[in-house]
Amino acid sequence: MPRFYVTTAIDYANGEPHLGHAFEKIGADAIARYHRLVGDEVWFLIGMDEHGQKVAQTAVERGLSPQQLTDRIAESFQRMWDRLEISHDQFIRTSSAEHREGVRELLERIFERHPDDFYEKSYQGWYCVGCEAFKQDSEIVDGQCVLHPTRTLEWVEERNWFFRLSAYQDRLRAHIAAHPAFIQPESRRNEIVSLLDQGLEDVSASRSRFSWGVPFPRPTSDGERQTTYVWFDALPNYWTATRFPGSHAAWPAQLHVIGKDITRFHCVIWPAMLWAAELPLPERVWAHGFVQLGGERFSKSAGVKLELSEAVDRFGSDAFRYFLLREVPFDADGNFSWERFAERYTSDLANGFGNLASRTIAMIQKYCDGVVPPFSWSALVAAVDWLRIESQNYRSAMDDLLLHEALAAAWRVVARANEYVDRQAPWKLAKDPARAQELNDTLAALAWTLSHLALMLAPFMPTKAQELWRQLGGPGNVDERRWPAPDDASAPPLDPTGWRVEKGLALFPRETPSA
Repeated sequence: MPRFYVTTAIDYANGEPHLGHAFEKIGADAIARYHRLVGDEVWFLIGMDEHGQKVAQTAVERGLSPQQLTDRIAESFQRMWDRLEISHDQFIRTSSAEHREGVRELLERIFERHPDDFYEKSYQGWYCVGCEAFKQDSEIVDGQCVLHPTRTLEWVEERNWFFRLSAYQDRLRAHIAAHPAFIQPESRRNEIVSLLDQGLEDVSASRSRFSWGVPFPRPTSDGERQTTYVWFDALPNYWTATRFPGSHAAWPAQLHVIGKDITRFHCVIWPAMLWAAELPLPERVWAHGFVQLGGERFSKSAGVKLELSEAVDRFGSDAFRYFLLREVPFDADGNFSWERFAERYTSDLANGFGNLASRTIAMIQKYCDGVVPPFSWSALVAAVDWLRIESQNYRSAMDDLLLHEALAAAWRVVARANEYVDRQAPWKLAKDPARAQELNDTLAALAWTLSHLALMLAPFMPTKAQELWRQLGGPGNVDERRWPAPDDASAPPLDPTGWRVEKGLALFPRETPSA
């Protein structure tokens, strides 16, 4: 069974979960669920990045210890991920003893295997607490960080341990050229290549001004004990997760899902750290874009925000998951708007998909005593050839991590099936006994289509997909099935013949809930 270890960026513990966090987790969850459907042995890691100066400052502002603050925030995040049905296998926290020990072990591996990669250096520069990073001139506009324009940059002068990142510039360039799928989408890969062309500077690996973090394993030459720089603490979580009791994570990861604002850390610093520790690199890094509100990036500090709970409440978690992954391209930026959310809910979910399911199941109950009828194979193949084509398009899009395109393929199936209902008019066929087989073939084709749609949509809308599966009379749980592509003779067939349907409540009620 192929192994698939997928991770998301661990969320920084200085605030509540927001729409950007949700977009990443829902997208990675859809990917993980899809890989389970196709038979991979999946391990899905998410978690919290709990160390660093920003967390310590936030804790002081709230009158809490850093651990108290991160405990509360971690609980809040986990509640939201449960509500959004994020099917993670492991939730890692960087404040845990296992992670702290793993970070120290990784840094010691670098000292032992490439001792010249760490060295001491006095340094000065503009530091953004929001990014937990020193900023170069190109990243500063009007004296402020381009990503955190409301925060004041700090001028920092320290003597720290530095990591010789510059030594890995040529190796990184060669690796990216030899493995173009290592950084995706292509726009993000081009950005990293451009960064390499400008030349890499060595980076600080420790800090001396705060203690909320993993102690750096070696003192400086004057005996000072420093704290591991937050990115040298956070990035290793993907590796340290493999060392937790009960974890089935196995390094290297097949996929890191991250936001486009942290590609430099994951595609430059992290590979160099792994090479320095003589560990293999992850196979693929996917950097998605931002979810914007009215064209502006969500930012608590800039006052551009939307309450995540309110958005989920609007039409429920499945509709919210669908809207985000259908409306926002997974390889680019996209917008959230209440108006567009309502439009998608009504047209796609209530009038499109929900209506197809409702009237198909009702007609099977009325005309076939509630049992999916047998069919003529040649008639079925002719009727739903578009299902075979769109299933292939769906698989290709999912494999390419273009989740919005996969959903578009599924909704072309929905549209074609609704057109098929109108064209065949089963209510007219039922009036002519001579056309009984045509009626059976029509309803069988629709049941076949819906059963496959339940599988296609299970990664995106797990609760509604399971409810459709139940109403169709499908055995067990839909997420326990394996993908039976119509053109794949080796896959177990998905034949709903003989299933007893049971009409339930509308999957997506037409009446619009109050905001």
